[in-house]
Amino acid sequence: MSGLLRGNSPISKTYADCSGCSLCLLVCPVWRRTCDIELTPHGRSKALQNDVRPADMTISIQSCTLCGACEPVCPERINLTDMVLDLRRTLGPPPGFPTSAPESRAGLQPISSAPLLLRDRALAANPEVLNHTATLLGGVMMAGDDGSDIALALEAGAEISPQRLENFLTSLRRSAKLIVADGLLLRHLARWLPGAPLVSLGEALSGLPEVRNSLRATDLYVIEPRAYHADYQRLVKYYDGLRAARACAFNLDLQRIAIPPSAPNLMQRLGLAPQDNDGQACWILHGRRISRIVVERYEDRTAFENVSDIPVMYLADLTEAGAC
Repeated sequence: MSGLLRGNSPISKTYADCSGCSLCLLVCPVWRRTCDIELTPHGRSKALQNDVRPADMTISIQSCTLCGACEPVCPERINLTDMVLDLRRTLGPPPGFPTSAPESRAGLQPISSAPLLLRDRALAANPEVLNHTATLLGGVMMAGDDGSDIALALEAGAEISPQRLENFLTSLRRSAKLIVADGLLLRHLARWLPGAPLVSLGEALSGLPEVRNSLRATDLYVIEPRAYHADYQRLVKYYDGLRAARACAFNLDLQRIAIPPSAPNLMQRLGLAPQDNDGQACWILHGRRISRIVVERYEDRTAFENVSDIPVMYLADLTEAGAC
Protein backbone atom coordinates (compact mmCIF):
# COMPACT_ATOMS: atom_id res chain seq x y z
CA MET A 1 0.00 0.00 0.00
CA SER A 2 1.49 3.36 -0.97
CA GLY A 3 1.91 6.22 1.48
CA LEU A 4 -1.35 7.98 2.25
CA LEU A 5 -2.20 11.62 2.73
CA ARG A 6 -4.61 13.46 4.96
CA GLY A 7 -5.12 16.97 3.60
CA ASN A 8 -1.63 17.92 2.45
CA SER A 9 0.32 16.07 5.17
CA PRO A 10 1.70 12.52 4.88
CA ILE A 11 0.39 10.08 7.44
CA SER A 12 1.73 6.64 8.30
CA LYS A 13 -1.49 4.99 9.44
CA THR A 14 -3.02 2.36 7.17
CA TYR A 15 -5.39 -0.59 7.42
CA ALA A 16 -2.91 -2.17 9.86
CA ASP A 17 -3.96 0.43 12.45
CA CYS A 18 -7.68 -0.42 12.29
CA SER A 19 -8.81 -1.38 15.80
CA GLY A 20 -12.13 -2.82 14.65
CA CYS A 21 -14.21 -0.27 16.56
CA SER A 22 -16.83 -0.30 13.75
CA LEU A 23 -17.64 3.43 14.04
CA CYS A 24 -17.33 3.61 10.25
CA LEU A 25 -20.38 1.35 9.97
CA LEU A 26 -22.56 4.06 11.51
CA VAL A 27 -22.04 6.35 8.52
CA CYS A 28 -21.32 3.93 5.65
CA PRO A 29 -24.11 3.98 3.00
CA VAL A 30 -23.05 0.55 1.75
CA TRP A 31 -23.48 -0.96 5.23
CA ARG A 32 -26.85 0.75 5.55
CA ARG A 33 -28.01 -0.80 2.30
CA THR A 34 -26.48 -4.29 2.59
CA CYS A 35 -25.59 -4.98 6.26
CA ASP A 36 -22.59 -6.88 4.81
CA ILE A 37 -19.50 -6.11 6.87
CA GLU A 38 -17.21 -7.40 4.11
CA LEU A 39 -18.27 -4.40 1.97
CA THR A 40 -17.29 -1.80 4.61
CA PRO A 41 -14.07 -0.02 5.64
CA HIS A 42 -14.00 -2.25 8.72
CA GLY A 43 -14.29 -5.39 6.62
CA ARG A 44 -11.61 -4.35 4.13
CA SER A 45 -9.16 -3.38 6.88
CA LYS A 46 -9.62 -6.66 8.75
CA ALA A 47 -9.29 -8.66 5.54
CA LEU A 48 -6.02 -6.92 4.69
CA GLN A 49 -4.73 -7.46 8.23
CA ASN A 50 -5.29 -11.16 7.65
CA ASP A 51 -3.40 -11.15 4.32
CA VAL A 52 -6.41 -11.40 2.03
CA ARG A 53 -5.35 -10.45 -1.49
CA PRO A 54 -6.99 -7.46 -3.22
CA ALA A 55 -8.03 -9.78 -6.06
CA ASP A 56 -10.16 -11.71 -3.55
CA MET A 57 -11.81 -8.48 -2.36
CA THR A 58 -12.88 -7.12 -5.74
CA ILE A 59 -16.57 -6.82 -4.90
CA SER A 60 -15.80 -4.98 -1.66
CA ILE A 61 -13.31 -2.64 -3.31
CA GLN A 62 -15.75 -1.80 -6.10
CA SER A 63 -18.68 -1.37 -3.70
CA CYS A 64 -17.23 1.70 -1.94
CA THR A 65 -18.95 4.95 -2.97
CA LEU A 66 -15.90 7.08 -2.01
CA CYS A 67 -18.24 9.43 -0.16
CA GLY A 68 -15.58 9.84 2.56
CA ALA A 69 -18.06 9.75 5.45
CA CYS A 70 -15.98 7.13 7.27
CA GLU A 71 -12.88 9.32 7.56
CA PRO A 72 -14.06 11.99 10.05
CA VAL A 73 -15.41 9.33 12.42
CA CYS A 74 -12.35 7.05 12.34
CA PRO A 75 -10.59 7.41 15.74
CA GLU A 76 -7.34 6.11 14.26
CA ARG A 77 -7.41 8.81 11.55
CA ILE A 78 -6.87 6.28 8.76
CA ASN A 79 -7.37 7.74 5.30
CA LEU A 80 -9.94 5.16 4.25
CA THR A 81 -10.76 6.77 0.90
CA ASP A 82 -7.16 6.63 -0.24
CA MET A 83 -7.00 3.02 0.93
CA VAL A 84 -9.78 2.12 -1.51
CA LEU A 85 -8.19 4.15 -4.30
CA ASP A 86 -4.89 2.34 -3.72
CA LEU A 87 -6.66 -1.01 -3.86
CA ARG A 88 -8.43 -0.03 -7.08
CA ARG A 89 -5.09 0.90 -8.65
CA THR A 90 -3.77 -2.51 -7.58
CA LEU A 91 -6.70 -4.26 -9.25
CA GLY A 92 -6.76 -2.01 -12.30
CA PRO A 93 -9.95 -0.70 -13.92
CA PRO A 94 -12.91 -2.95 -14.76
CA PRO A 95 -13.02 -4.60 -18.21
CA GLY A 96 -14.00 -2.14 -20.91
CA PHE A 97 -12.55 0.90 -19.15
CA PRO A 98 -9.63 2.64 -20.95
CA THR A 99 -6.32 1.52 -19.46
CA SER A 100 -5.01 5.08 -19.12
CA ALA A 101 -6.15 8.68 -19.35
CA PRO A 102 -5.29 10.48 -22.62
CA GLU A 103 -1.90 12.16 -22.92
CA SER A 104 -3.44 15.51 -23.85
CA ARG A 105 -6.75 17.27 -24.25
CA ALA A 106 -7.99 19.34 -27.15
CA GLY A 107 -9.09 22.91 -26.65
CA LEU A 108 -7.06 23.71 -23.55
CA GLN A 109 -7.54 27.25 -22.23
CA PRO A 110 -4.58 29.64 -22.30
CA ILE A 111 -2.74 29.74 -19.00
CA SER A 112 -4.53 32.48 -17.10
CA SER A 113 -4.59 34.10 -13.69
CA ALA A 114 -8.40 34.42 -13.79
CA PRO A 115 -10.54 32.24 -11.50
CA LEU A 116 -11.34 28.94 -13.21
CA LEU A 117 -14.45 26.78 -12.96
CA LEU A 118 -13.80 23.05 -13.35
CA ARG A 119 -17.13 21.46 -14.24
CA ASP A 120 -18.12 17.85 -13.59
CA ARG A 121 -19.75 15.50 -16.08
CA ALA A 122 -23.32 16.34 -15.08
CA LEU A 123 -22.80 20.06 -15.61
CA ALA A 124 -20.89 19.47 -18.85
CA ALA A 125 -23.97 17.63 -20.13
CA ASN A 126 -26.21 20.64 -19.32
CA PRO A 127 -24.61 23.69 -21.02
CA GLU A 128 -27.39 26.14 -20.08
CA VAL A 129 -27.09 25.28 -16.40
CA LEU A 130 -23.30 25.41 -16.62
CA ASN A 131 -23.28 28.83 -18.30
CA HIS A 132 -25.76 30.20 -15.76
CA THR A 133 -23.56 28.88 -12.93
CA ALA A 134 -20.46 30.51 -14.40
CA THR A 135 -22.30 33.81 -14.91
CA LEU A 136 -23.55 33.77 -11.36
CA LEU A 137 -20.03 33.27 -10.01
CA GLY A 138 -18.89 36.33 -11.98
CA GLY A 139 -15.49 36.86 -13.57
CA VAL A 140 -14.65 33.16 -13.89
CA MET A 141 -13.30 31.40 -16.94
CA MET A 142 -14.50 27.94 -17.88
CA ALA A 143 -11.55 25.57 -17.68
CA GLY A 144 -10.90 24.15 -21.13
CA ASP A 145 -9.28 21.20 -19.45
CA ASP A 146 -11.55 20.31 -16.53
CA GLY A 147 -9.73 17.09 -15.66
CA SER A 148 -12.88 15.00 -16.03
CA ASP A 149 -10.89 12.14 -17.55
CA ILE A 150 -8.48 12.28 -14.62
CA ALA A 151 -11.35 12.25 -12.11
CA LEU A 152 -12.84 9.20 -13.82
CA ALA A 153 -9.47 7.44 -13.91
CA LEU A 154 -9.02 8.08 -10.18
CA GLU A 155 -12.44 6.58 -9.51
CA ALA A 156 -11.75 3.49 -11.61
CA GLY A 157 -8.16 2.83 -10.55
CA ALA A 158 -6.83 3.51 -14.06
CA GLU A 159 -3.34 4.74 -14.81
CA ILE A 160 -2.84 8.49 -15.31
CA SER A 161 0.30 9.24 -17.24
CA PRO A 162 2.68 11.74 -15.59
CA GLN A 163 2.63 13.89 -18.73
CA ARG A 164 -1.18 14.03 -18.80
CA LEU A 165 -1.27 15.02 -15.15
CA GLU A 166 1.42 17.67 -15.58
CA ASN A 167 -0.37 19.16 -18.60
CA PHE A 168 -3.53 19.44 -16.56
CA LEU A 169 -1.85 20.98 -13.51
CA THR A 170 0.15 23.43 -15.63
CA SER A 171 -3.11 24.86 -16.96
CA LEU A 172 -4.24 25.58 -13.39
CA ARG A 173 -1.18 26.84 -11.52
CA ARG A 174 -1.55 30.56 -12.20
CA SER A 175 -5.27 30.79 -11.53
CA ALA A 176 -6.42 33.20 -8.80
CA LYS A 177 -8.98 30.61 -7.66
CA LEU A 178 -10.03 27.10 -8.65
CA ILE A 179 -13.73 26.33 -8.24
CA VAL A 180 -14.12 22.57 -8.53
CA ALA A 181 -17.40 20.70 -9.03
CA ASP A 182 -16.02 17.17 -8.61
CA GLY A 183 -15.34 16.41 -4.93
CA LEU A 184 -12.90 13.56 -5.62
CA LEU A 185 -10.86 15.73 -7.97
CA LEU A 186 -10.88 18.56 -5.42
CA ARG A 187 -9.40 16.20 -2.79
CA HIS A 188 -6.49 15.39 -5.10
CA LEU A 189 -5.90 18.94 -6.31
CA ALA A 190 -5.31 19.92 -2.68
CA ARG A 191 -2.33 17.54 -2.74
CA TRP A 192 -1.08 18.11 -6.25
CA LEU A 193 -1.22 21.91 -5.90
CA PRO A 194 -0.39 22.60 -2.22
CA GLY A 195 -1.34 26.11 -1.24
CA ALA A 196 -3.52 26.67 -4.31
CA PRO A 197 -6.75 28.65 -3.73
CA LEU A 198 -9.29 25.82 -3.99
CA VAL A 199 -12.99 25.78 -3.21
CA SER A 200 -15.83 23.40 -3.99
CA LEU A 201 -18.55 24.63 -6.31
CA GLY A 202 -21.13 24.18 -3.56
CA GLU A 203 -19.21 26.37 -1.14
CA ALA A 204 -18.54 28.99 -3.82
CA LEU A 205 -22.22 29.24 -4.77
CA SER A 206 -23.60 29.17 -1.23
CA GLY A 207 -21.22 31.98 -0.29
CA LEU A 208 -22.85 34.35 -2.81
CA PRO A 209 -25.31 36.70 -1.04
CA GLU A 210 -27.95 36.34 -3.75
CA VAL A 211 -27.86 32.55 -3.42
CA ARG A 212 -27.60 32.42 0.37
CA ASN A 213 -30.46 34.90 0.80
CA SER A 214 -32.68 32.75 -1.42
CA LEU A 215 -32.55 29.83 1.03
CA ARG A 216 -35.62 29.33 3.21
CA ALA A 217 -36.14 27.84 6.64
CA THR A 218 -38.36 25.20 5.03
CA ASP A 219 -35.61 24.05 2.62
CA LEU A 220 -33.56 20.86 2.82
CA TYR A 221 -30.04 21.83 1.76
CA VAL A 222 -28.08 18.84 0.38
CA ILE A 223 -24.31 19.11 0.80
CA GLU A 224 -22.06 17.29 -1.70
CA PRO A 225 -20.36 14.69 0.54
CA ARG A 226 -16.99 14.12 -1.14
CA ALA A 227 -15.72 17.69 -0.90
CA TYR A 228 -17.30 18.14 2.53
CA HIS A 229 -15.67 15.10 4.13
CA ALA A 230 -12.29 15.81 2.52
CA ASP A 231 -12.17 19.15 4.39
CA TYR A 232 -14.47 18.25 7.26
CA GLN A 233 -12.90 20.21 10.13
CA ARG A 234 -13.25 23.51 8.24
CA LEU A 235 -16.46 22.88 6.36
CA VAL A 236 -18.48 21.66 9.33
CA LYS A 237 -18.01 25.14 10.77
CA TYR A 238 -18.87 26.77 7.44
CA TYR A 239 -22.19 24.91 7.18
CA ASP A 240 -22.95 25.53 10.84
CA GLY A 241 -22.76 29.21 9.95
CA LEU A 242 -25.05 28.72 6.96
CA ARG A 243 -27.55 26.87 9.13
CA ALA A 244 -27.50 29.65 11.73
CA ALA A 245 -28.01 32.30 9.04
CA ARG A 246 -30.81 30.62 7.05
CA ALA A 247 -32.30 28.03 9.48
CA CYS A 248 -32.70 25.39 6.76
CA ALA A 249 -32.26 21.65 7.30
CA PHE A 250 -29.25 19.73 5.99
CA ASN A 251 -28.49 16.14 4.94
CA LEU A 252 -26.41 15.73 8.11
CA ASP A 253 -26.71 13.01 10.72
CA LEU A 254 -26.27 13.55 14.45
CA GLN A 255 -22.48 13.52 14.04
CA ARG A 256 -22.78 16.15 11.30
CA ILE A 257 -21.64 13.65 8.66
CA ALA A 258 -23.21 14.32 5.24
CA ILE A 259 -25.54 11.55 4.08
CA PRO A 260 -25.09 10.92 0.33
CA PRO A 261 -28.34 11.30 -1.65
CA SER A 262 -27.31 8.28 -3.74
CA ALA A 263 -24.69 5.60 -3.20
CA PRO A 264 -23.54 4.21 -6.55
CA ASN A 265 -20.74 1.67 -6.49
CA LEU A 266 -17.93 1.75 -9.02
CA MET A 267 -19.72 -0.27 -11.69
CA GLN A 268 -22.85 1.87 -11.37
CA ARG A 269 -20.87 5.10 -11.51
CA LEU A 270 -19.14 3.93 -14.69
CA GLY A 271 -22.50 3.03 -16.23
CA LEU A 272 -21.67 -0.70 -16.25
CA ALA A 273 -24.48 -1.69 -13.85
CA PRO A 274 -28.02 -0.35 -13.24
CA GLN A 275 -28.63 2.15 -10.43
CA ASP A 276 -30.50 0.95 -7.33
CA ASN A 277 -29.96 3.77 -4.88
CA ASP A 278 -33.41 5.20 -4.18
CA GLY A 279 -33.15 4.08 -0.57
CA GLN A 280 -30.56 6.75 0.26
CA ALA A 281 -32.77 9.65 -0.83
CA CYS A 282 -35.77 8.12 0.97
CA TRP A 283 -33.74 7.83 4.16
CA ILE A 284 -32.71 11.50 3.99
CA LEU A 285 -36.32 12.60 3.48
CA HIS A 286 -37.88 10.34 6.10
CA GLY A 287 -39.79 12.30 8.73
CA ARG A 288 -38.92 15.75 7.35
CA ARG A 289 -41.44 18.53 6.80
CA ILE A 290 -39.89 20.58 4.00
CA SER A 291 -41.19 22.52 1.03
CA ARG A 292 -38.14 22.35 -1.24
CA ILE A 293 -34.90 20.40 -1.74
CA VAL A 294 -31.79 22.37 -2.74
CA VAL A 295 -28.82 20.38 -4.06
CA GLU A 296 -25.19 21.49 -4.42
CA ARG A 297 -24.44 18.78 -6.98
CA TYR A 298 -26.54 18.98 -10.12
CA GLU A 299 -26.56 15.21 -10.54
CA ASP A 300 -28.28 14.75 -7.15
CA ARG A 301 -31.53 16.20 -8.47
CA THR A 302 -32.40 12.86 -10.04
CA ALA A 303 -32.08 10.91 -6.78
CA PHE A 304 -34.76 13.02 -5.09
CA GLU A 305 -37.00 13.40 -8.13
CA ASN A 306 -37.17 9.59 -8.34
CA VAL A 307 -38.65 9.24 -4.86
CA SER A 308 -40.56 12.44 -4.08
CA ASP A 309 -42.84 15.11 -5.51
CA ILE A 310 -41.14 17.84 -3.45
CA PRO A 311 -39.59 20.46 -5.79
CA VAL A 312 -35.84 19.98 -6.27
CA MET A 313 -33.67 23.00 -7.09
CA TYR A 314 -30.03 23.17 -8.13
CA LEU A 315 -28.23 25.70 -5.95
CA ALA A 316 -27.35 28.06 -8.80
CA ASP A 317 -30.96 28.14 -9.98
CA LEU A 318 -32.26 29.67 -6.72
CA THR A 319 -31.66 33.14 -8.12
CA GLU A 320 -33.74 32.63 -11.26
CA ALA A 321 -37.05 34.46 -11.42
CA GLY A 322 -39.93 32.23 -10.50
CA ALA A 323 -37.89 29.71 -8.51
CA CYS A 324 -40.46 27.90 -6.42
